[in-house]
Amino acid sequence: MFEKVNPAHPDKVADRIAGALVDLAYEKETDPKIAVEVLIGHGICHIIAETSVHISREEAESIVTRIAGNLITDYREVAQDVHLSKNQEGKIRCGDNGIFKGVPVTPEQKALTQIAAFMYNTYPSDGKYILDQARLIICQSNADSTHIKEVYPTAQVNPLGDWSGGTDVDTGATNRKLGSDMADSVTGGGLHGKDLSKADVSVNIYAWLQAQETGIPVEVCCAIGDEEIDGVPYRDIVETAREYIKSIGGFEKFAEWGLVR
Repeated sequence: MFEKVNPAHPDKVADRIAGALVDLAYEKETDPKIAVEVLIGHGICHIIAETSVHISREEAESIVTRIAGNLITDYREVAQDVHLSKNQEGKIRCGDNGIFKGVPVTPEQKALTQIAAFMYNTYPSDGKYILDQARLIICQSNADSTHIKEVYPTAQVNPLGDWSGGTDVDTGATNRKLGSDMADSVTGGGLHGKDLSKADVSVNIYAWLQAQETGIPVEVCCAIGDEEIDGVPYRDIVETAREYIKSIGGFEKFAEWGLVR
């Protein structure tokens, strides 16, 4: 059983805005420290950024407009906590406490991801999809339900009828769709809106990649300040995550589909 949302779902729009702000921070510095939370919906986008890199209101507004349209942007920027900042002085150390696991992606999860991608390419608007063995549920906004039934004749399509979706109908918040992003690898840490020093990003990616490579579930824990995790220097885990993010085109692209893509 698996649920997938597409990049136009309000929660994914929030993740994408957060990711774009992290991309911008990395354009300004090699190793910025940034954590972004986004709440969007009903004509307004609230953003709080704890960051070592200044991002202007105009830059934030430009990102929101490009991704979500002409919304009111409420942008608040504060400096990173001094204790967190000191943790990264001199060496690359783990940026948080946490338990992280990686689980191999199943054929069912891969199949639903392909369905979600097809639907989004056909109807690039808010959509959510569930696959539970033989039961396929497709909720796709701004779509021709008859056409969807022709493509997926056994699917349950838009149970309440056609709908418009998007941030005029629903709110979106960062890291609210981790089940869609990580499938069975979900733990407590959020993937989006954070720099690579954060374990929520780097260790989640590391554990997930290990599981896909070995075909065996991986589980690790860490404490803030650790210089080694799972027998691997934390700086190497950060570089593994950096290369992965680069390979898919940056943090905003990462936010579109998460790790299960």
